[in-house]
Amino acid sequence: MAISQGKHILMVEDDKGRKEFVLTKLVYSIGRDPECNIRLYSQFVSRRHATLLQLPKKDGTYAYRIVDGDAKGKTSSNGLIINSRKMAAHDLKDKDEVVFGPGVKATYYQMKPDTTVPTGPLEDPYDITLINPASFDD
Repeated sequence: MAISQGKHILMVEDDKGRKEFVLTKLVYSIGRDPECNIRLYSQFVSRRHATLLQLPKKDGTYAYRIVDGDAKGKTSSNGLIINSRKMAAHDLKDKDEVVFGPGVKATYYQMKPDTTVPTGPLEDPYDITLINPASFDD
């Protein structure tokens, strides 16, 4: 039996604005290097600043862990500040904030799977049905 998995989203803000990444892969590289899966635009970010790792859970779902540095263990120059604390690694939870450097941050969101799926037409709160008064008999 497959477990319904919600979306994992990393919202990144850097010198080029805001970008949203939907996370599905086992490993992501994060940094200034053009080869990174999630590229950050800032001179304050290391070429290979951090690594995201997908962690399977016992219930069949998964989570993500962020680790300072590249997949080979070389750490970044500035490190990671997660929820206002400097950390080498952290298992991400909904709304965790990761600061890579001045003006460069990411917020992690774990969206819950939809519990109900609408079956009929969606109601539009702005739908106005106009009735022709001439269609009524006096």
